[in-house]
Amino acid sequence: MGLKTAGQIDQMRPVGRFVASVLTSLQEFAQPGMTLRDLDTHAHDMIKAAGARSVYLGYHPSFGAMPYPGVLCTSVNDAALHGLPSDQVLAPGDVVSVDFAAELNGWVADSAVTFQLPPHTPEAQRLIATTAAALDAGIAAATVGARMGDVSSAIGKVGRSAGYGINADFGGHGVGRTMHEDPHVPNLGRPGSGQRLKNGLVIAIEPWFMAGSDDYEIDPDGWTIRSADGSITAHFEHTVALTDAGTIILTARD
Repeated sequence: MGLKTAGQIDQMRPVGRFVASVLTSLQEFAQPGMTLRDLDTHAHDMIKAAGARSVYLGYHPSFGAMPYPGVLCTSVNDAALHGLPSDQVLAPGDVVSVDFAAELNGWVADSAVTFQLPPHTPEAQRLIATTAAALDAGIAAATVGARMGDVSSAIGKVGRSAGYGINADFGGHGVGRTMHEDPHVPNLGRPGSGQRLKNGLVIAIEPWFMAGSDDYEIDPDGWTIRSADGSITAHFEHTVALTDAGTIILTARD
């Protein structure tokens, strides 16, 4: 767990703002009839214009069947995480989760947002709002002196109270010079358990909920994670820095 100085946290602010601006732009850009590859190209153009670097492109952890082929994870409907850029065409009413991380000036930020293309449905809007509320609850619990279980419990309580499926196999993580650092930030946990949260800790908090059960499946590509029962999913994420003066949301969107 690498703690950041106040100066280093300030150095992370530009990449946080950039990541937030890309997600805001993608939400405005996405329309029915576009492909997931169109969204990836839009983000790639913004990366190039900013002089940033994608930390997804070419990333190849042990579970991936191939190096990651894009700069976005774009997951639609029953796909929750790690959806690949493809020629899949967006349709009216699709629930779209966009996860984006980039490096700028040697620092990384990571964030995600879920939205529904019109027409909106009550089921999807409730899931999206609940997942966003869980992110807010996790951030509120992430304070210096608290424990990791407080964050995980706050997230899980929101999801469980709404009756949603939650799986803690994939969750948040430390962020800094690289995209994935210690510690792991589960989306389920017990209050008062886990490591103590310290001044200078920078983590990505990322609840993802499924409208059905806790079970998921992974596509043959080794990347795309889907709800096992085909239910819709939602995913939100912010990179936050914990300081004695309060918690800073580095990827806050306007």
